[in-house]
Amino acid sequence: ASPCTAPPRVHRPRPTSSGTRTRLHAPPEKRNAQIPYTRYPNRRREEKESELCGGAMSGAGEYREMAASVPPALKAITLTHVRYHRGDRVGLFLAWVSLIPVFISLGGFISHFMFRRELQGICFALGLLVSQVLNELIKHSVAQSRPASCELLETCDSHGWPSSHAQYTFFFATYLSLFVLRRSPASRVMAAFSWPLAFLTMLSRVYLGYHTVPQVFAGAVVGLVFGAIWYWFANTILAQYFPMIEESAIGRWFYIKDTSHIQDVLKFEYDNARAARKKVATD
Repeated sequence: ASPCTAPPRVHRPRPTSSGTRTRLHAPPEKRNAQIPYTRYPNRRREEKESELCGGAMSGAGEYREMAASVPPALKAITLTHVRYHRGDRVGLFLAWVSLIPVFISLGGFISHFMFRRELQGICFALGLLVSQVLNELIKHSVAQSRPASCELLETCDSHGWPSSHAQYTFFFATYLSLFVLRRSPASRVMAAFSWPLAFLTMLSRVYLGYHTVPQVFAGAVVGLVFGAIWYWFANTILAQYFPMIEESAIGRWFYIKDTSHIQDVLKFEYDNARAARKKVATD
């Protein structure tokens, strides 16, 4: 083992010829000084080890200071990098709210592609991806720093303007609201519910210290404007190719469809499912 990690040795004076121990009752500062090296040969070695260990500890301190000044080689994904103060229940709640974009992406769109395979849903998800790319381009162009709390959150290596979380949720709320305007009242209620979630996401990013107020408002404005632009692009330009995609080999193989021309898709599917079941029962 290294002498710096070995347990300290305890000096135990040997008994004299008379059978008694020497200098056991001497003061601590004089006890070792009165013991000659010839009688205790290990003492000189222990003092050298102490000097070496002291130098090693000093070198370790210098190394830690040098390592602290070097930027870390690892970087966290900011979309899922959420921290809050221990014991802060409001912070815990808002930390979960801040993960809404992740829930939408993983829970909403993946399940939608697996069970629905709607062209409108594919365009919706594609718009969110384009929005995130646009957000990264704007961040690198503006290069505005995050608030001072980024040191504690370890997010100072990324830019803060505009907020990607606010842009994501406001794009989602804008596109969904425009899409369900000509749908059933139940769909409109679901779209209306997305707006409080978008504002809560804005609040969470400021409360947790990841963004300033101007940064989240900038993200909200960009998401709202780009969401409206993408809705127009998807339903005027891309929608022209929906019939061709449906009739293509890939479309027929994966059952890709477009039901945006049906006002109430749930009622349409319900009526057709009942009719098909009655037909099977009578055959």
